[in-house]
Amino acid sequence: MRMDREQNRDEDAILDLESEPESSLAPTADLFQSLGYFEWNLRDHGKKKLVPPPEVMRKFSEQRNNPVFLECRIPKMTEDVARNALLSFVNSKCCYGNRAAGELVIQELKQQTLHRYRLETFNETRVSEWTFDPYTYGLVDGPQNGAPPQLWDIKVQVPKMFQEDTKKFRVPHSSLVKECHKCHGRGRYKCSGCHGAGRMRCVTCCGAKHRSKYQKRCQMCSGTGRKRCSTCSGRGNRTCMTCQGEKKLLHFIQLTVTWKNNVYEFISDDQLNFPKELLSTAIGDNIFKEENTLVHPLVSFPAPEMALASQRAVAEHKVAFTSTSRILQQRQTIELIPVTEVHYQYAGKMYLYYVYGMENKVYALDYPQRYCCGCTII
Repeated sequence: MRMDREQNRDEDAILDLESEPESSLAPTADLFQSLGYFEWNLRDHGKKKLVPPPEVMRKFSEQRNNPVFLECRIPKMTEDVARNALLSFVNSKCCYGNRAAGELVIQELKQQTLHRYRLETFNETRVSEWTFDPYTYGLVDGPQNGAPPQLWDIKVQVPKMFQEDTKKFRVPHSSLVKECHKCHGRGRYKCSGCHGAGRMRCVTCCGAKHRSKYQKRCQMCSGTGRKRCSTCSGRGNRTCMTCQGEKKLLHFIQLTVTWKNNVYEFISDDQLNFPKELLSTAIGDNIFKEENTLVHPLVSFPAPEMALASQRAVAEHKVAFTSTSRILQQRQTIELIPVTEVHYQYAGKMYLYYVYGMENKVYALDYPQRYCCGCTII
């Protein structure tokens, strides 16, 4: 009897927390006073975007390279090249006939080049926040091993320039072990399905022990009116999902480092009936390239709109990224994108298509030999 009473007291001690949401937030701030230096992390809901100190920014802006001007290599568009480009385009479409592409008569080729300016800013952003894992009785790298380092002093492996990535790290000497705030260190809580009984009313006979139509014993519950709880498998309690039954949590500050390539793009104006978004993916001929930690805006360039675009882009990226992150590298380029307007005649009517990019892509809005509209025109 004494053992039964002790078991009942233990079952009563299991908390009924099924209705409480799982929380990913750390406990209250008073549990982490021993961290000292990282007390500021507990403000702003335990999460803070870190701004690199000025000395870090100065260190990465000491060297500058000279910009490179390259020779233009855009070939002249010919009728054969324009026709072959259209044939390749038509053959890639399931509902385009190639007879028109083979029999059309080209009337005029209007070739021009557009300028595409790009500024790429590869920056690194660091965000710290409290998080936790179930504590499995391993070593704890806490404040007893020294003060946690400043987060911009933590050395991380930078990916290849202009390749985006995200990595997470545990801040050294920031770990603390506390009892689980979900189950209060019990590792389990009372099942909400059976309320800790382990058994629940049979849904087939509704607890009547027999089926009323035939007055036969219920086969699902063997005539008992109750059956084992399917939620907890008859245990009467469920393992705490927060601590995975370990009863304790290892709290630590997690550093999330994000590397992102931010692109500013400008394409010179034109009077063509041509969607400019297609030019963003077209291959151009690079005539100018400058890459450094911080690039200078162009001052004098043969195309004035490119100089203005460069000045605007450098200023916008400086405001957007230097105050919240660390700029690792910048690259600005100017490319020439060839666009040829092809006027042709077929079956007594005039039509138009465009050949653009160094790879001779085609945009044909009104191709005459289309059998359906099930495929795209770009």
